[in-house]
Amino acid sequence: MLAKALPPGSVVAVIGSGAMGAGIAQVVAAAGYAVKLFDTRIGAADGAIAQIGAIYARLVEKSRMGAAEAGAARARLRRVDSLKDIADAALVVEAIVENLEVKRMLFAELEGVVGDDCILATNTSSIPVTAIAARLMRPGRLVGMHFFNPVPLMALVEVISGLATDPAVAATVFATAAAWGKEPVHARSTPGFIVNRVARPFYAEALRLLSEQAADAATLDAIMRQAGGFRMGPFELMDLIGNDVNFAVTCSVFEAFYGDPRFTPSVLQREMVDAGFLGRKSGRGFYRYADNAPPQPSQEPPCARPGSVGMTMAAGARAALAAPLERRLVAAGFALGEHTPLPADADGAPAFHCGGAALFLTDGRSATVRAAATGHADTVLYDWFEGDARRIALARADQCGQAAWAAVVGMLQAAGFAVSRIDDAPGMLVMRTVAMLANEAADAVHQGVCSAEAVDLAMQKGVNYPRGPLAWAAHIGLDYVVGVLDKLAASYGEQRYRVSPLLRRQVAAAR
Repeated sequence: MLAKALPPGSVVAVIGSGAMGAGIAQVVAAAGYAVKLFDTRIGAADGAIAQIGAIYARLVEKSRMGAAEAGAARARLRRVDSLKDIADAALVVEAIVENLEVKRMLFAELEGVVGDDCILATNTSSIPVTAIAARLMRPGRLVGMHFFNPVPLMALVEVISGLATDPAVAATVFATAAAWGKEPVHARSTPGFIVNRVARPFYAEALRLLSEQAADAATLDAIMRQAGGFRMGPFELMDLIGNDVNFAVTCSVFEAFYGDPRFTPSVLQREMVDAGFLGRKSGRGFYRYADNAPPQPSQEPPCARPGSVGMTMAAGARAALAAPLERRLVAAGFALGEHTPLPADADGAPAFHCGGAALFLTDGRSATVRAAATGHADTVLYDWFEGDARRIALARADQCGQAAWAAVVGMLQAAGFAVSRIDDAPGMLVMRTVAMLANEAADAVHQGVCSAEAVDLAMQKGVNYPRGPLAWAAHIGLDYVVGVLDKLAASYGEQRYRVSPLLRRQVAAAR
């Protein structure tokens, strides 16, 4: 039997009227629920309600909300001056400071105020729900309800069950969040829950490449946006979040997993925090925000279009990996010559050829190592890109000659790409990031944190990824992704790139 949402008109108390609390109150009141807003700061709740009313008014001006609807929603918002005034609440959502003891004290006090059937929810982003509930008389009614900022615009809500959480409580909160117009997902209370755990490689791999001088921040950001399809690059997103906040989350997850190398914080980011380069809020982070002209990504100067382009093609599933670039080259008028079939296990296939160069999709090795393995000095690698990408990243083997390099650049420019060169780093940027995101997502599923469907939905709705990590891995090919991770592990000699047992099992099952 499916759980039912709390009926419209039910009283929902929101504790805390900061950005998160006010956003939650705005959404809940608009969905038809009576909202009681409490804050210990004098005037804070009134200010939040006035701000929400102004937002409703702007929505009416933009024809996104009817005037009567806005008036009714505003009327459902009420400030209360004491926790005793929320005794009739069916649900209490806490959105106060991220401090375990403070949250425990609040919920202990709430237990003495609300009815036995009232559900208690915490909007914590990092504190274990199990720990918050541990001292309650009835810990089964406490559940995590993790919203994302800004609450009215971000669809995702992580519904987090601690060890003691009653499944019926989690199911009711899940249905209620859906009734509020949100996209809820179930998760088990583990460090970082879903999004803050699975998203770590998005920042970590970019930080590592910046530390290794593979490219500057502006170029790496542009590659992730214009080739990978992400809405924001990692460095501009860290500057927006705040480097101090992002670094603290990484450290929290790293410590909670007892120093698992997959979550190792970046020394470079620590330096940024120590220097006070926190991002937009401090005026300087990876970018200087006082500058009128933001830094531009590096890209190769125009090169001549090559006269002919050839192609060798592997058999089986690997042929699909070359299809996006093949389509772009054909659309640009390249005939590609004859498709020369190669065995499915042929090293380096499929490949494109022009001016003596062999162009391969990155497989986790550096171009230099790959050139040595294949015996072809003029080797160039390209990074993964999404269908109609405007930019493509290339890495050049140390052995590669200038004429061969220029031929590849000219070919890709003719196909409509801005070409950015990065230093010869294993796995490049988009491919290694996507592989690591998929690996972490698979481990979350493997460890029972959430379902495969939930992790893909969470990463799309919570952080606006163009695809869910597991769907992305399936699109590229699970065996290829595992191969990339294995080669990264061999290149760096680190457990950071160890393959999730679930991914390895799925590849074996497919074979």
